[in-house]
Amino acid sequence: MNKNRLHGAHIKLNCPSVGATETLIMAASLAKGRTTIENAAREPEVQDLCQMLNKMGAKIYDSGKETIIIDGVNKLGGCTHKVIPDRIEAGTFLIAAAATYSSITISPVIPHHLEAVTNKLQESGSKVTIKGNSISIKSKEIKGVDIETAPFPGFPTDLQAPFTALMTIANGESKITETIFENRMNHIYLLNEMGARIKLNKNVAHIKGVKKIKGMNLVGSDLRSSAALIIAGIIAKGSSKIYGLEHLDRGYENFELKLKKLGIKITREVSKRTFEENEYKIKTKSEKLSKLEAA
Repeated sequence: MNKNRLHGAHIKLNCPSVGATETLIMAASLAKGRTTIENAAREPEVQDLCQMLNKMGAKIYDSGKETIIIDGVNKLGGCTHKVIPDRIEAGTFLIAAAATYSSITISPVIPHHLEAVTNKLQESGSKVTIKGNSISIKSKEIKGVDIETAPFPGFPTDLQAPFTALMTIANGESKITETIFENRMNHIYLLNEMGARIKLNKNVAHIKGVKKIKGMNLVGSDLRSSAALIIAGIIAKGSSKIYGLEHLDRGYENFELKLKKLGIKITREVSKRTFEENEYKIKTKSEKLSKLEAA
């Protein structure tokens, strides 16, 4: 059995990937010897995983820093662990509130996990109040601000699409720069079809805010663009139908029910006619959409 056991190594990541960091940490926890991961992801989710593994008997040091050290152990045991609140879900609702000029309070959250997002929401005109493990937002106007995605503690790439939807109706101009993923701009073409004024140059979107966008039938091609399109549908004039909810459901639990609780007129329809062998029968005016790949 020991012959098949992994052994410790020094690993330097080209980019601080959350998935790669978490996978390496789990593998290294039961490997023989010491593993060092340089340029490791520092996201709260990585730190939370390390805390749980340490409760189980792992020996992981310096999670949340650029270099993580893991001394392998022979076995792990059980533990009780409460997972941290989902900062991306919380951020999505904060952005949706800003887009609809609403006042909501979200809890429980860990406010410093969302600092980059709340700073940009404040910069764009929303009033954000933090009390303990809750964040309240109140919005009366939205003005254009620039964002650039970055690894934690920077602006999260997972909230780039929802924030782009918000910027479509902002006063003035904004620039959205995606630095993490190559295929995270699929929503731009659909937002433009709804009436937004966005020019896309590689991974940089230049947005001129418009007073209103119009509702239409839309297909979400990945998790975060689906959330962005729902926010766009909420603020659009008229009704919208959003397809591709299997992407949305990967990252949001009962998304439409929570929005309904906030007063949004939204319902989920499940029909055999909606899909046929997982291929959506939605005609789109944009030829570019059919060439896009999901992020």
